[in-house]
Amino acid sequence: MRAAELIGPQTFRLVEMPFEDPAPGEVQVRIEAVGICGSDLHAYSEGAVGSTPNVYPMVLGHEPAGRIVKTGAGVTGLAAGDRGALEPALYCYHCEFCLSGHHNVCANIRFLSNPHHPGFFRELINLPAANFLPISDRMSFDEATLAEPLAVALHSLRLASIQPGETVTVIGAGPIGLLTIAALRTARAARIWAVEPLAHRRELARGIGADVVLEPGEAVEEILRNTGRRGVDCAIDCAAGEHTTSQAIQMTRNAGRVVLTGIHSTPFVSLDGSAMRRKELTIFNVRRSNHETPEALELLDAHADWFAPLLTHRREIGKIDEAFAIASGYRDAVGKMIVRP
Repeated sequence: MRAAELIGPQTFRLVEMPFEDPAPGEVQVRIEAVGICGSDLHAYSEGAVGSTPNVYPMVLGHEPAGRIVKTGAGVTGLAAGDRGALEPALYCYHCEFCLSGHHNVCANIRFLSNPHHPGFFRELINLPAANFLPISDRMSFDEATLAEPLAVALHSLRLASIQPGETVTVIGAGPIGLLTIAALRTARAARIWAVEPLAHRRELARGIGADVVLEPGEAVEEILRNTGRRGVDCAIDCAAGEHTTSQAIQMTRNAGRVVLTGIHSTPFVSLDGSAMRRKELTIFNVRRSNHETPEALELLDAHADWFAPLLTHRREIGKIDEAFAIASGYRDAVGKMIVRP
């Protein structure tokens, strides 16, 4: 089985890896498409994801879709040829966090694409049958790769309890920010601002549902002016830049909410603590998703036209270096880059 291993900063190699038949309760899946995620880009460019350093060699990729090749003993309801999105998180289901419903912070989680847990930039994988989510015949594999990041966006809105008629700013119109804007449409947000430095991403944001798109330098003052100095009900930081979290705090109303969805490059970040305290803001931290993937697939299936413009680039796994170079450098008006093993 062929796989792409990250073996050092910005360096991949293609290798052959041994492979076995699926165990009881597992399905063997041929990977057809994998999206490049922002956390993949952190690992590629920075050698770490937040405070978690890379351990080389490692196989990245956790936004996969594929087709079942064979099933293990005891698997029912699934068969060779079935198409689906794949859930990359393996939970223990018995720790205190799983038992309380917080599976995404499972004490014993194995998240495929983290160090020591190879991800999906490879041809084949064996997974528990429960981690295979069938997709409709009209959904492409490329579209299905959006299920994992869209589930994260839906989880962020669930955490923040976004209500119909509320005003929301999304900072950062990369893939996760764009998917957050789409999720806000379904939540019936009254007005959505998108803040993004890149012109092509501002246009993508407008196309997927942002009412107003702004460059970062004008964002705080413009949003305050347009809300009568009140601020938005909620600001969602999908960029996790040097100043974006403080911007989110500054543009949010008193007793509002700030959601941190993006991953900062450093473990310690500066915040406008004075404004945060003075406004008595609630800060939500997003840790992936928590069983929102079925909802994400329903949304993708119902509104394929919303999401098609995000899927801008595709490369075969033999050109994974090129794929990551384009995605990490925001080159060629890239939205979402798909790798095909």
